[in-house]
Amino acid sequence: MTTVTPSNATSAAATTDPLRLVDVDHVRFYVGNAKQAAHYYANTFGFQIEQFSDLTTGSRDVASYLLTQGNIRFVLQTGLTPDSPIGEEVRKYGDGVKDVAFTVADAEKAFERAVKNGAKVAFEPRTESDDDGSVTSAAIESYGRATHTFVSRTGKYDLETVRNGGRFSPLFKPADARRINEYNKKNPCGLQWVDHCVGNVEEGKMNHWVEWYENVLEFKLFKHFDDNDISTEYSALMSKVMASGFGVIKMPINEPAEGKKKSQIQEYLEWHNMTPGVQHLALRTNDELSSVAELRRRDVDFLSLPDTYYEVVWDRVNTTLRENGHDPVKEDHDKIRKLGVLVDADDQGYLLQLFTKPLQDRPTLFFEIICRRGSQSFGKGNFKALFEALELEQERRGNL
Repeated sequence: MTTVTPSNATSAAATTDPLRLVDVDHVRFYVGNAKQAAHYYANTFGFQIEQFSDLTTGSRDVASYLLTQGNIRFVLQTGLTPDSPIGEEVRKYGDGVKDVAFTVADAEKAFERAVKNGAKVAFEPRTESDDDGSVTSAAIESYGRATHTFVSRTGKYDLETVRNGGRFSPLFKPADARRINEYNKKNPCGLQWVDHCVGNVEEGKMNHWVEWYENVLEFKLFKHFDDNDISTEYSALMSKVMASGFGVIKMPINEPAEGKKKSQIQEYLEWHNMTPGVQHLALRTNDELSSVAELRRRDVDFLSLPDTYYEVVWDRVNTTLRENGHDPVKEDHDKIRKLGVLVDADDQGYLLQLFTKPLQDRPTLFFEIICRRGSQSFGKGNFKALFEALELEQERRGNL
């Protein structure tokens, strides 16, 4: 029997640092129809429809679907009642990311530390438990609609078991056999981790949220890009990248900068009820070309770059690699061009990346598919070409 109670447990695995993040436990989406959205992400991006919780399992107010691929876990949620707060958020913002959850040793202690550091409470610690173990969670508010949930796990719900296909929590049940799951096993997309999560905030608020991540979650500043780095003839933005300890997750924070026309950040805000939120998730693969080829075969809609990009990129990238003692890009250059993949390099190596168009009709959330060959940056050399491609899409939508 499953019980849900206020948490008073203290994990035996607690460390001296309660805010030490172990992993991205999951990313939670609020969507209009979780069952349909699950099939979209399964068919289009190769996720397994692994587990679910709905009316048939005893959940009377929320339907949830757990999707997995590699070490990525998405939880899609839909409200089942007319007064559901999930339904209200979907009405205001459309489908999108609500929460980026972190596995910690002790969710209650992490929550208490974050609140002591100045966080606002999203929900107090609570525990779901049965004879197999327990899952304790507690959440704080971040920018706009976004939250962060701390999660600690015991027994058969521990992280390693969940990574290997174990039940996500006592409220979830394994999904029945599905043909799409078997198809995805035979035709993998190769996505492995959540590499970073990008948030868009209002103009003038970037430094506020940088300080929030420094003070509340004790992150550190990793990179800084200003409007000289990220600009075109028409638009610009500024970005600072916050990093957790032990390399678990990076959280770039963007704000619009002054330009001749509307930036993609401003477009996002205007179609997101002028509310900050998660702009995109970067999903990492070990083989960019195989992943992008399979995703294109499944009709994923990616941004397009002009062929002129590839006339200059190799001199820039390989010169940087040689100057820093690295081998040149090993992937087939012609395949990179045919697949439309972007390439960049820094003093640590190179990366391959490509961005989808918005995943729903509102021009808000999208994905980035990224492969790192040493580089820990974010494709600074591609910013101009990428933003020009984004502006073409904005112009088509009438939002530039």
